[in-house]
Amino acid sequence: MKQNIGLYFLVLPALIYVILFDYVPLYGVLIAFENFKPIKGIWGSDWVGLYHFARFVHLDLFWVLIKNTLTLSLYSLIAGFPIPIILALALNSVTSKKFKKVVQTVTYAPHFISTVILIGMLNVFLSPRLGVVSQLLNSIGLIHGPMMTLTNPDAFSHLYVWSGIWQGMGWGSIIYLAALSGVDPSLHEAAKVDGASKFQQAWYIDLPSIMPTIVTLLILSCGNILGVGFEKAFLMQNSLNLSSSEVISTYVYKSGLLQSQFSFSAAIGLFNSVVNLVLLLTVNKLAKKFGQNGIF
Repeated sequence: MKQNIGLYFLVLPALIYVILFDYVPLYGVLIAFENFKPIKGIWGSDWVGLYHFARFVHLDLFWVLIKNTLTLSLYSLIAGFPIPIILALALNSVTSKKFKKVVQTVTYAPHFISTVILIGMLNVFLSPRLGVVSQLLNSIGLIHGPMMTLTNPDAFSHLYVWSGIWQGMGWGSIIYLAALSGVDPSLHEAAKVDGASKFQQAWYIDLPSIMPTIVTLLILSCGNILGVGFEKAFLMQNSLNLSSSEVISTYVYKSGLLQSQFSFSAAIGLFNSVVNLVLLLTVNKLAKKFGQNGIF
């Protein structure tokens, strides 16, 4: 430590930031086990143990929330996780630098669109009467009358997932492109001599080379399986699609901030975090069991 004291001082501000904003507030988790009253404070409120957790589990809406959250999470993971990998492998095989830059720019751009703007675009394009998609389908005779996609519970998960894939696939491919840049060029040269096609080079050289990166990101994604983002789900929500759009994060917001059930919402949030932690540890152990490197 004496020899590297300068490096420790360099990391000190980040360490202080993490302690102050990530660890010090953890004592607030206590309200999940209390009947929290703001006037009494955290230490003065009455202790109720696991009452709020039991209340959440026995809630009529409990399985609906779990189902909707898991549906969106697993759908996003299954459909969205491979696409950045495929995009990165495809871009890595492109020989034209100009074409590669154009494709990268086009696919990266949606990442910088805010969620509010994205939902606004969906509302404009899919408006029942005035939307571009509705008018186009009516003009070619595929539908007759307004298209009620935004209020259809069955369409909610598809809109949520595929709009997210469109927005994030380019940005998500960056880390895989960075990993592909470390692949030994001599492997590709040897493969070309042996007559391997572009697809075979990607399948037998590039994909195995970035497999540790893929496994690490997959583990992290599985560790957030119940962490469906609040903002997008809430903005896409309406009274007609509520049966499919009400997820844990939106329910926490409504019960905690709108109904002032602070202890109850804290218990739900803690339940969510514990389940995610268990899933993270489980997937990490499975990855090691199958011969891959875990994240710890």
